[in-house]
Amino acid sequence: MTAIKHALQRDIFTPNDERLLSIVNVCKAGKKKKNCFLCATVTTERPVQVRVVKVKKSDKGDFYKRQMAWELRDLAEVDAKDASKENPEFDLHFEKVYRWVASSTAEKNSFISCIWKLNQRYLRKKVEFVNVSSQLLEESVPSGESQSVAGGDEDALDDYQELNAREEQDIEGMMEVCEYAISNAEAFAEKLSRELQVLDGNYMDLSKGHIRALQDGDLSSPKGIEACINASEALLQCMDVALRPGHEKLMAVKQQQHLFTELRDTFARRLTNHLNNVFVHQGHDQSSTLSQHTAELTLPKHSPLHRDLLRYAKLMEWLKNTQREKYDGLSRTYVDYMTRLYEREIKDFFEVAKIKMAGTTKEGKGNKFGLHGSSGKLTGSTSSLNKLAVQGSSSRRSQSSSLLDMGNMSASDLDVADRTKFDKIFEQVLSELEPLCLAEQDFISKFFKLQQHPTLAQVNSVKDMVRLMMNKIFQSIETELNSLIALGDKIDSFHSLYMLVKMSHHVWTAQNVDPTSYLSTTLGNVLVTVKRNFDKCISGQIRQMEEVKISKKSKVGILPFVTGFEEFAELAETIFRNAERRGDLDKAYVKLIRAVFMNVEKVANESQKTPRDVVMMENFHHIFSTQSRLKISCLETERREAKHKYTDHLQSYVINSLGQPLEKLNHFFEGVEARVAQGVREEEVSYQLAFNKQELRKVIKEYPGKEVKKGLDNLYKKVDKHLCEEESLLQVVWHSMQDEFIRQYKHFEGLIGRCYPGSGITMEFTIGDMLEYFSSIAQSH
Repeated sequence: MTAIKHALQRDIFTPNDERLLSIVNVCKAGKKKKNCFLCATVTTERPVQVRVVKVKKSDKGDFYKRQMAWELRDLAEVDAKDASKENPEFDLHFEKVYRWVASSTAEKNSFISCIWKLNQRYLRKKVEFVNVSSQLLEESVPSGESQSVAGGDEDALDDYQELNAREEQDIEGMMEVCEYAISNAEAFAEKLSRELQVLDGNYMDLSKGHIRALQDGDLSSPKGIEACINASEALLQCMDVALRPGHEKLMAVKQQQHLFTELRDTFARRLTNHLNNVFVHQGHDQSSTLSQHTAELTLPKHSPLHRDLLRYAKLMEWLKNTQREKYDGLSRTYVDYMTRLYEREIKDFFEVAKIKMAGTTKEGKGNKFGLHGSSGKLTGSTSSLNKLAVQGSSSRRSQSSSLLDMGNMSASDLDVADRTKFDKIFEQVLSELEPLCLAEQDFISKFFKLQQHPTLAQVNSVKDMVRLMMNKIFQSIETELNSLIALGDKIDSFHSLYMLVKMSHHVWTAQNVDPTSYLSTTLGNVLVTVKRNFDKCISGQIRQMEEVKISKKSKVGILPFVTGFEEFAELAETIFRNAERRGDLDKAYVKLIRAVFMNVEKVANESQKTPRDVVMMENFHHIFSTQSRLKISCLETERREAKHKYTDHLQSYVINSLGQPLEKLNHFFEGVEARVAQGVREEEVSYQLAFNKQELRKVIKEYPGKEVKKGLDNLYKKVDKHLCEEESLLQVVWHSMQDEFIRQYKHFEGLIGRCYPGSGITMEFTIGDMLEYFSSIAQSH
């Protein structure tokens, strides 16, 4: 039976990670004899699964095969048929009753006893044992002892082996601490059997292969690493076995514990030394690849390093659980090594970025004042915004090739290319940093086993540890980013618009991934700097509006900050399209437009060459047109206000400039209206001496058509001198003057008809003549 048991263990159960504890040769009751074996087994992995397995010898060959298996937890009853005399029959009640006949009563009893012990140890459920001798159920053991069955009961069923010298010493030690050893030899023998089974079952599982792997296993090959992982876990299981009172005094236990401690310390030293060497070796290989990135705006990828090191993640976890000091030391070593490596890579990376960014600028192109936040000498990349003199500019907007090229900016192709290039450089910098930081944080969490789900009390400590490591490793990123941002802002303060949008988007993305990550925190800090620069840009533009000086020798035209606001809005609308920080731009718009309104009025009041109404009319017309074209929703109130100011000052200018082109006739009819207002009836006005028909004819003759046209021609020249060409309002004003003149003409005709009915008196020219005068004058200029 021993040979069969050995063969079954080797061929059937070892491949299935099970241990065979008891075996009985049986056949089904009442059937033609077909021998098979019932086996009691336990799994070698926790949680332990206990099974009854039916094994049968193959009909075609000398080997065994597994036929059926039942879980012990599904066993309801064991019926031994007769407790008083030998009987090989027994029943097992699972989902149905299985009736068996053993080859001998001894095998049957041994098997039933094993089933009882396994039930006591692993299940402790009320399995009914019917017609079973009390001796098989260990009732000979003193009260309480039967319930203290510990690990290794199954080994009690193993064949007898002679005690070695160490086991003899252990037995003597146990006899010294066992109070009833002398008085109750039978009980002591039973207890001794169980205690030895505990030692054998739990302390002797560390195989020679595991010991060899811990002492000399190859830590550089995947197969060797896997062997070391298995061995280290097996060692930890052995060391974690809970001892019952008295076990710690056994010599065998002490020796075994000493062996395990030595193996643990030896392996921990080997592992620590090896990983330190791996850090140095990988760092050398990584450094050798840096040169290929110097000319490109890219950062070296560390995925090969991470991939190689992650093979050791389980061993790092083992080290964390067994040798925390060595684990902490390795953590510090890794951080120190990576800090130096990343600092060198990041410094080189930002140097390339700064060189490329500085290459987008060209030295001065004779800039003139415009709406721009840069102070001091402006570079060529900003000159496109500053070509507007106080006299105005005839240049209009040119379409650029891409939405990213600032939309409809009043800019040269070179300026467009410069800004676009800067935007791409800044985006490339952020796009390279983002995956680098995320990959490193992910690796740290996995390699140092910081990504598990700790208890609520541990959450903060785990996050703090990751954050501290990341802050140390990437300590140069925030400084370098701020330096790059300062350079971009110095080149052109409008770059702050690009940077605000780009940085906001990357912060938003990082926070969606992990709001507490190093990347999210660092980018959030840098975003504060970018927002501060954006606010400075807006404040600088407002300050320049307030400092504008107007020439006393030339007409004002469209003020440079009015055109500057238009260009700012066109640029900003393109950059902030679908941006997360649109609210920041809307607030800036409101500040800027209120400053524009206030300073237009200030210039209009101070203007000497150009009438106040013209300054107001032209500039608010430009503001209204810009806002109507761009459709900036947050400025709708200001758009309506600009329209109102434009129309009011247009009307005021027309009335004041046109005045009373038929002045004497106008005075005559003012007198007529005064008489009517005093109570004279309209049809009786002609009887007033000063306002009779003869006086009316005399005044009308002073305004022949030729003189009227001459007066209008002089008026046109006067208006032309006041208005600027770029806003093209001359014809609008001229048409409004025509309408006002016609209104006055019709008013005079109406008074003649009512106050001098039937007199046949008419003006020297008709409305048709007047329309022809206005038209021909406009065409001749």
